[in-house]
Formats: sequence, structure tokens, C-alpha cells
Amino acid sequence: MLQDITGPLADFLKMEGQPFMGLPPLTTLPAKGTTWGGVATYLTSTLPHLSRFIREQRFDIIHTNDGRTHINWGIAARFAGARLVWHHRGDPDAKGANILGPFIADRMVTVSRFSRPKHPIRSLNGRLSVIHSPFDHPLDIPDRAAAKAKLLEELGLAPDTHVLSFIGGLIERKRPLLFINIIERFRREHPHIPIVGCVFGNSPAGSHDLEFAARALCVERGLDRIVRFMGFRSPIEPFLAATDVLVVPAIGEPFGRTLIEAMFLGTPVVATDHGGNPEAIENGRTGFLVAPEDTKAFMEPLWRLLSDPSLWARISQAARKQACFSYSTQQHVEKVMEVYGQALRTPAAASLACNTTGEK
Repeated sequence: MLQDITGPLADFLKMEGQPFMGLPPLTTLPAKGTTWGGVATYLTSTLPHLSRFIREQRFDIIHTNDGRTHINWGIAARFAGARLVWHHRGDPDAKGANILGPFIADRMVTVSRFSRPKHPIRSLNGRLSVIHSPFDHPLDIPDRAAAKAKLLEELGLAPDTHVLSFIGGLIERKRPLLFINIIERFRREHPHIPIVGCVFGNSPAGSHDLEFAARALCVERGLDRIVRFMGFRSPIEPFLAATDVLVVPAIGEPFGRTLIEAMFLGTPVVATDHGGNPEAIENGRTGFLVAPEDTKAFMEPLWRLLSDPSLWARISQAARKQACFSYSTQQHVEKVMEVYGQALRTPAAASLACNTTGEK
């Protein structure tokens, strides 16, 4: 069932031959901020409609995945007597996961241990599961040498240039300005190692635009030719394959997708020891973890990877093996089905009063 039958998910389901049905347009509550009029419309029209729809279709479980569906469908599921699985993919301080979710969810799933709600106003003991997100194994691994040669040709750089990449939205949490400082410091400390810092991504609509600040910082530091702004590129795999080391200076990432995608392609990662990163990387074996907000901490692992081909190869192979083993779609489906089973074994009304111990 889709609320929007014109979006990319509908296109994907059609491609997969998966039947689906849609709902008529409804006035739904936004994930953040609303008006009293919007609340009134939801309570008097949307909520009864959704609850009736859930009952008529005899849905046993409603599985919500983002702020908007948590609010709109989560409350409706409770009124309809269906079980609610709340899938939290955001910050541990998120209000919805700490306030509303603990009251209405039969089960809550988080994408990492880091993203578990920090201060739930009602205990989630016995109702919380950590399930890492699934990733499609790349069907075709790009030829690294060819991908790198093509990128360096596009940039007009020598073939022996090492590529250090930042991939993601240019938002504060991902620390793009820190990436530029890392590039500057590495170039200063190791002038004999030719590098280029590639910034893949842009500032998302509605967010504080850090691209202007990042470009200004490069001009100020004389890094115009050393740091290149590549914009949004899709597919990203050829550029990940062209990257010698993926640099992840972000803090508070619940479970970064680009980091895992790099591991699938055998691109070594140096990331902050923060957020969900330590759950994905085994320091010194499948990548390197360093202190957050510290340019100096990045220097040694970057130097080691760029100056020791055998270490680079060992990290690359171990990372790819770990990614292929740990993040399969089948494994994810099996774990989610276990959560569904737990929800169905507990009567919906009783689950609201449940306060057992032991995280699953």
C-alpha cells in the first residue's frame, strides 16, 4: 500500500512486478511543525479514514519508517488495533522516538546501537531491536584503475595523484569544512604525496548552504586546485571505485550508507569514532576509526594507506568481505520477520502495558 503512487517507490515496485494499492489524497501531519487547523483536520478526517482503512484491509502490522508516517500511520494503527513496528533511522535525541514511539509502538527497530532513543519517556526494554540497514551487493564492481584514470583525466591531474573523497550532503553534521582542513593538513605534512580532495554532494534544499562556505575556505587556504567540488553524481559507484580513501569526518551519523557502499567496493575508509561508524568498521582491520573533530587524528591512517600498498590491499579485502557477509538483504529480511513475529505474539492492547526486560 502506497500513500503516493507517483513516486520512485511506485516505479520500483512496478519494475519488480510487485502489486500495490494507493490511497486517495489525504491531509496528513508533517513530521515537524503544524497548525491547530492541521491537527483538527487530521483528528476529524484523516485519522478516522486511515484507521477504517487499516481495519477494512485487515492489516495485522503497520511498519513505519520516517517521521511523517510514524505520526500519521502510527496513531491510526493503534486506533485500528493493528500492531505497530516503528523503524527509527535518525538521531538518538529525536523527539518522536523518545516521546511518541515508546507509547504507541509494539516494537521499535533502530538502524544502529547509536541511534537507540536516549531518553524514552516509557521503557523500551523488551520491545527494541537493532537491525542494520540492508545493502544491495554491487552486481558489477567497477574497474578501479579505469575509474581512477577517467576521474583524473576529468580533473586534469597527473596519473600518480591519490584521490581522497568526501561523499554526502554538505550539512553541518557531515563536517565538509573539516574535510577541507584535513586535506590542507595532509598536504602540508606530506608535500611529496600528490593528492586531490574530491567533494561529492551539495547542500540539500532547505538546509544551511555550506557549499559557499566550503568554497570560500578553499580560496582562503589556497586549495582551489587541490579540493574539487564535484556536485551530485549518480551512480556514485564509479567515483567510489576511483577513490583511494574515503574520508568520513561526520559526527552523529546513525549508520552511514556511503561508508558501507565503499566497503562493498573495497575502498578503504577512515572515519570518526562516533555515531554508528564503530558498528560498521573494525579499527585497523576493515578500516580506521579516529577521534572526531581532530584533523591530526586523520593523518597517520591516511599516510599509512597511501604509502603502504600491502596495507591498503589488506584493508580493502577485509572490508569487502565483511560488507558482503554482514549487510545482505536476506539477512535483514529475516531479522525484520523475527520482529514481526514478536509483535504478533503479543496482543496489541497488552503490548502497550508491556514493560518486560531484555533487549532483543
